[in-house]
Amino acid sequence: MNLHVLTPGDAPAASRTVLDGIAADLGSVPNLAAAIAASPTLLSTFDALRRTVSDETFDPTRRDIAGVAVGVAVDNAYGVAFHSTVLGFLAVEANEMDAMRAGSEPSDTVHAAVYAFARDVAVHRGKVTDDVVRRAYDAGLSDSARLHLVAEWVFAGLVGIVDNLAGRIPLDEFLQPQAWKAS
Repeated sequence: MNLHVLTPGDAPAASRTVLDGIAADLGSVPNLAAAIAASPTLLSTFDALRRTVSDETFDPTRRDIAGVAVGVAVDNAYGVAFHSTVLGFLAVEANEMDAMRAGSEPSDTVHAAVYAFARDVAVHRGKVTDDVVRRAYDAGLSDSARLHLVAEWVFAGLVGIVDNLAGRIPLDEFLQPQAWKAS
């Protein structure tokens, strides 16, 4: 598909309010949101999921580790760049980030369980192996936490589908240092 990165002036009227809300939250409208603004329905879905997975009760490092895991699993270059950028702000070490971006689990036990669970949800469409569920349980991830990771998978999956349908959404300038290609 040939998706164009729209400006608020080019977007349908029903998308403009959503774009304004995203810009108010993030300081600008990311290219991925601008590319789906042609569909007010998909943009509203994207924004609702974005707001939902950003729930302050869930550890942002875990959320963004899950985002990288799902992005790598579904070949989502935009998502991997975005979540890698956030993990950099969260002071995740470069070697840990490099490992995750290459498809390997981080060294921290809890972070590895988060990565493995999110990856398995994406790769096996929810048919997570007993071993991965056990690891998540042993790492202290509650049912609520595991279900939050499922919500992150839904959001990251949507981003991945759009990125892949478009043949790659151009990375925003702030994401370019974390550009990623599947190995």
